[in-house]
Formats: sequence, structure tokens, C-alpha cells
Amino acid sequence: MQTEEALEIFRRTGVMQEGHFKLTSGRHSDRYMQCARLFQYPEDSVRVCADVAAAFRNRGVTVVAGPALGGIIMAYEVARILGVRNVFAERENGTMTLRRGFDVSAGERALVVEDVVTTGGSVKEVIKFLRACGAEVVGVASVVDRSNGSVDFGVMNGGSQIPFHAVATMSVESWEADACPLCRQGLPIVKPGSRK
Repeated sequence: MQTEEALEIFRRTGVMQEGHFKLTSGRHSDRYMQCARLFQYPEDSVRVCADVAAAFRNRGVTVVAGPALGGIIMAYEVARILGVRNVFAERENGTMTLRRGFDVSAGERALVVEDVVTTGGSVKEVIKFLRACGAEVVGVASVVDRSNGSVDFGVMNGGSQIPFHAVATMSVESWEADACPLCRQGLPIVKPGSRK
């Protein structure tokens, strides 16, 4: 999928928003990608998730994992397209874990998916948990990469970088709270993310 095609879907489905936002990372931004809105529209969701699945079809994926909340529907749809199982990780006592009877076995080949990546914090927590279970993380994917390609998810078991695929990569400016020009203007802030 070309970036312009993805952006057209994001505009049409209300994914791209403008204002003053506090991101999950704690940084502030004038744009927010509310990818949950994409998943209201199954036909668009399938197109986006098919792009992700195609990027990892030949990597031997046996399980797709996503952090709650942003990765739940995406993990399901990518797994469905790949014909493998899916799980989602949740925070329990501040730490990512599998609940609800989910498990991942040693030797499984995991693809980690998330709707939006800025710093990659939630994805890195899921990677750490999966590795502790003995799984091999063979890739990471997102609908949107807000880091403009700068996020690093570490290395695979063989020593090469974990491959990362984003349907759309963009540079969205963000600031530390104490350097935010929108705060200085007195604009009200919205915290749309799922993490408290």
C-alpha cells in the first residue's frame, strides 16, 4: 500500500486529528492518530492489515501479539490473514503480561503489531515479555510510525535488527511538556491514549 493511499483512508475514517494532545509517551503534539477509528470500517481495516501481513508472510510467523488496547483488533486481523493464532498483552500491576488464558510457548515465532508507534514503548514491553516466554520475535508492524523511522526495536536471535514495517511513516512533531508551544499558548490539552 502506498503512503498516499493509506493517508486517504486515514482522512476518510477520521484517524488523523489536529489539536493539542498528550501522547502515551508523555510528549505533547498538535496531531494525533486515533487508529481505533480505522477499525470501525472492516473493508479499510482489511486493506491495511493485509499490507502488514504481506510484509511478514514469509517469516514463519506462528503467533501475532499486540498490546492492549491499540493492538487487539489489528493482531486479530493480521493473524486471520496469515492463518495463525493471535493474543494480546495487557498491563497487570504496571507490567505487560498475557491474561485471559493466553499463552505463548518457547520456540514460537511472534509478530508484534501496534496501531501507532511513537517511541515504541508498549511494543518493547511486549517484546520483552515474549522473549521471557522463549518466543522469537521475528518482526514488528504498525499502522502508523510517528517516529519517521527512527524507533529501534532491538535485534533478533541471530543478531540482525528486528524488521519493522509501517503502513504509513510520518514525522509528526512532538515536544516534552515543558517545551510545548501549545501549552505556552494556553491551549487546552486532550489525553486520547489508553494508558493512564
